[in-house]
Amino acid sequence: MTETKAITLNGETRRTSASSIADLVRELELDPQKVAVERNGEIVPRSTLEDATLSADDTLEIVHFVGGGDRQDDTWEVAGRTFKSRLIVGTGKYKDFEQNAAAVEASGADIVTVAVRRVNVSDPKAPMLTDFIDPKKITYLPNTAGCFTGEEAVRTLRLAREAGGWDLVKLEVLGEARTLYPDMRETLKATEVLAKEGFLPMVYCVDDPIAAKQLEDAGAVAIMPLGAPIGSGLGIQNQVTIRLIVEGANVPVLVDAGVGTASDAAVGMELGCDGILMNTAIAEAKDPIRMARAMKLAVESGREAYLAGRMGRRKYADPSSPLAGLI
Repeated sequence: MTETKAITLNGETRRTSASSIADLVRELELDPQKVAVERNGEIVPRSTLEDATLSADDTLEIVHFVGGGDRQDDTWEVAGRTFKSRLIVGTGKYKDFEQNAAAVEASGADIVTVAVRRVNVSDPKAPMLTDFIDPKKITYLPNTAGCFTGEEAVRTLRLAREAGGWDLVKLEVLGEARTLYPDMRETLKATEVLAKEGFLPMVYCVDDPIAAKQLEDAGAVAIMPLGAPIGSGLGIQNQVTIRLIVEGANVPVLVDAGVGTASDAAVGMELGCDGILMNTAIAEAKDPIRMARAMKLAVESGREAYLAGRMGRRKYADPSSPLAGLI
């Protein structure tokens, strides 16, 4: 039986079997690299937490940074990487790079999807996306938009990794040009190849819980079911299957495609999705910058509503004011 000892942690007595301060931090489900620790009045350097032996009667203070408000940061992780914004935006269909960059800033997004295309050899000095959206500040997510075979998609992402060193990528393999629905057979094969080659594929797929689980088993680090056809703006057409995918997944789930306006983004987040990816809904709005701000707020609002837990649905009315004591 593991022996426990009594310590004082943040002003309260606690029993623990941890042998080191790092073990105690992990016992609290915290990351030792993201906290500061004081023991018996002295700061313990973060680099020594693993070797710092925890003794009975130690008095510790463990702190970390939080926002200025009353709500802690609600971050999310994919493949071990942490992001603050749950909104991912695309970089197509904008009138120019300046507008694209302004929309990204207004959206608060940490990640942008980028298509891999041939260099313009006739004008190698032409403006590039990286001149306007700094990949050192915003995470680039190379995608395989326009690929209709798994082989073509894998080849594209190999080039992307060579060009920018990216291993976190977005995979989509389309079945036909009219619907832009994914070819799931090709998508599954490509996911397996990419995972074996060390890629971390976030995968666009149909809104099918079985297909989603197969992709996860094949090595997908995130599942990205469509809400409606790409660029349609129809909103999430099947909330039931999206919810089932969320409930069954052990990796992040993000709605990808079909969002038309802010309420669509909020619905996706209220279903428990980890994030929303969109392009056309912002780029083709009459005011893309304002829509980008709206989407930022919608994603945050939908997430808050999901965490709050909505009221139950009833068949009949239920008065909000008491009926007893009426005049």
